[in-house]
Amino acid sequence: MTVIVRALHLDRPADTEAFARILPQALGSARAGETPFTCLPSMLATPASVAYAAANAHPDAHYRQLLAQTGDGEMIGTAQVGVAYDSPEPGQGYANVYVHPEHTGRGAGTLLLRTAEEHLAQHGATEVHCWALDTPRDLAWAAAHGYRASRSAHFLRLDLTAGPLPPRQPLPPNVELRTASDYAADPRPLFHLDAEATSDEPGDIQAELTDYEQWLRDTWHQPLLNHELTTVAVVDGTPAAFTAALTDGEGRYLSGMTGTARAYRGRGLAKLAKNDSLHRARAAGITVAYTGNDAGNEPMLAINKWFGYTLDTTEIRHVRTLALPLTH
Repeated sequence: MTVIVRALHLDRPADTEAFARILPQALGSARAGETPFTCLPSMLATPASVAYAAANAHPDAHYRQLLAQTGDGEMIGTAQVGVAYDSPEPGQGYANVYVHPEHTGRGAGTLLLRTAEEHLAQHGATEVHCWALDTPRDLAWAAAHGYRASRSAHFLRLDLTAGPLPPRQPLPPNVELRTASDYAADPRPLFHLDAEATSDEPGDIQAELTDYEQWLRDTWHQPLLNHELTTVAVVDGTPAAFTAALTDGEGRYLSGMTGTARAYRGRGLAKLAKNDSLHRARAAGITVAYTGNDAGNEPMLAINKWFGYTLDTTEIRHVRTLALPLTH
C-alpha cells in the first residue's frame, strides 16, 4: 500500500475533520495496546480546535500538522509537530503521532515520524520527545526508531454516569469558588496563576509562560476550553488554585491543568476546585472525564484516586537525540 505524508490544509474541511477523527479512533484502540505510537495528553480534538491550533501557533513553535494518506486519498494517520519554544532549554521538539487502528503495521507511523523529525531538525531541534504505550510491542517500536525511554505518565478515566462523586466540601473561611467566565473582562490573574503552576509541573520539557498575548491565543481563546466549567478557588479575592476544563461537545471532559499557587499549597484548594468542576460537568451532561498525571506527581494522583478515576493507560515518554547539522 502506498502511503504519502503531507501537511494539513486549513482550507479543506475534510482535512481538519479527518485529523480530529483519527485521534479518538487511535486512542480507543490504544487502550487495547494495538497502536504503535500515540500521545494521550491531547485526548480531545474537534475540527475547530485543529484549525485553531494551526492558525494561532506561535511562530517560534514551527508547528505543523501532518496527514498520512493512502494512494486513493484515504487519511489514515496524523502527527502534531512543534518546537517547545517556551522551554528554558533550547532545542526541544515534540512529535505526537497517531495511526488509525485499521492501518497500523503499514509504515504510516514511521513515515509520519521521520517527516516530523526532518521538520524539527530544520528548525533547530536537537531532541524529539514522543510517548509510547507501556506494552512490549509499543516499547519495541519506539526503540527500533531510535528512541530511549524516559519518565512515565498515567492517563485516567472517570465515568460520570456510573456513581456519585465525592460530596462537595464546606469552603474554608475567605475562600470562594468562581468560574473562568468571571474573569472574561480581564483574565490576566488566571494567566499568572497558570504560569506559576505550569513552571512547577513535573515533566521532561519544562515550560515558562511569559507571553500573555500568546497565552490568550493558546489557552484562553482555544475552542476546547470551557470557561463555565473551569473552576477557580479564590482566597481573599486572589485566584489561588484552578482546574481547567476542556470539552468537545460530545460528552467528553479533559482536565487541561489543575494547579495551585505556591503560597496556597497544602490547603486542599485544588481538590475543591476540581470537585466543583466535575459536579457541574456532570450536571451539564458530561458523561466521561479524562486526566493525565506524571507518574511522579503523587499529590495529584492521590486526588484523582479520591475522585474515583481509574487507570486507563500508562505511557512512557521517549526521547531521541537528532544528529547535529554539519557546520562549515
